[in-house]
Amino acid sequence: MTEILMPKATAVWLVDNTSLTFDQIADFCGLHPLEVKGIADGDVAVGVRGADPITNGQLTREEIEKAEKSDKYRMTVVKPKYSELHQPAKRRGPRYTPLSRRQNRPDAIAWLVRNHPELADAQISKLIGTTKTTIQAVRERSHWNSSNIKPTDPVSLGLCTQIDLDEQVKKASARRRKLEEENPELLTDTLKAQEDLHQAEEKPVQEAEIDLETLFGGPKAE
Repeated sequence: MTEILMPKATAVWLVDNTSLTFDQIADFCGLHPLEVKGIADGDVAVGVRGADPITNGQLTREEIEKAEKSDKYRMTVVKPKYSELHQPAKRRGPRYTPLSRRQNRPDAIAWLVRNHPELADAQISKLIGTTKTTIQAVRERSHWNSSNIKPTDPVSLGLCTQIDLDEQVKKASARRRKLEEENPELLTDTLKAQEDLHQAEEKPVQEAEIDLETLFGGPKAE
C-alpha cells in the first residue's frame, strides 16, 4: 500500500468528518485500530490539526462514500500523477550505451584503470557497458586504437553516474580491505617492498677513499 502524508493528521480528519469505522481509517492511514479509537476518544494526537486527504489529492470523495456504505470496503490511495517518473528504472541485462558515446569507452576504461586500479574488470564492464576483452586490451595497450586513447572520466563522458562510480569504488575498497585482513602477508610484503625501496634510495653510495697516492700512484721503486 502506498504511504500517505501525515497519517495521524489524516486520521484525525477522517474521524471528525466521516462515518468510517476505526478499522477502515486504520487500514488507510497505516495505524492500529486502537490508535484510531484513541484519536476519537481524545487520548491520541491531542492538538493535531486534521489534514484533508481529498484536498491533498490522496483520496477521492467517491472512495469515502463507498467505504461509508460498506464497512468491509477498504479505500485505496490516489496514485500521484507522474509518480512512475520518481521510481528508479531497473536495468536488466547489459547497460545500453548510445552509438555516439561508444567510441569513448576505451578512454573511460583507461581512466578507470589508471585512477581506480582496485576495480575488477567485471565492475568496469558493469559501469560503462563494455566487454572484458576490451578492458584487457586497454590494460595491455594492445587495443587497435591505443595511440589515440586519452584517459577521460566516464562520468563526464556520460557513460555512468557519479553515484554508480562511487558505489563500485566503495565495494572494491571493501573487498581489498577484507582480503588484506584475511591475508596480512599481502600487506606485509607490500610495505616491505616499499621500505626496501626507500632504504635503497636513502643509502649513500660509498665511494672508495681517494688520496694522492691512489690518484697519482705511489713512488716508483728504484
